[in-house]
Amino acid sequence: QVRLEESGGGLVQAGGSLRLSCAASGGTFSLFVMAWFHQTLGKEREFVADVSWTGATVHYTDSVKGRFTISRDNAKNTVYLQMTSLKPEDTAVYFCAAHRPGPVDVDTTKASSYNYWGQGTQVTVSS
Repeated sequence: QVRLEESGGGLVQAGGSLRLSCAASGGTFSLFVMAWFHQTLGKEREFVADVSWTGATVHYTDSVKGRFTISRDNAKNTVYLQMTSLKPEDTAVYFCAAHRPGPVDVDTTKASSYNYWGQGTQVTVSS
């Protein structure tokens, strides 16, 4: 069973930075597409960024382009989300997700495409 554990969330002032980490265990991490989603109260989980199994291909939602960077270290079974120039609207619970590729391509910006999820870490940006 694949287990994902996020860390690095917290309270930060607007304009500040945080780095989230997601450590994976129980599976072949290097084969997974990894992603970050966020969720606020009463809203659905929303795509933030994803990274291919090699780390060569990344995608971002428009609102974080130029501010957030997703990366992975397959030797450490860890994916990161470096967040800079944080805004109050970035406040949310951030979830790490893993997609095990299969014979059919999926839309990796959709939460339903992911097989495994972490418990989430709270990020709060004060104005």
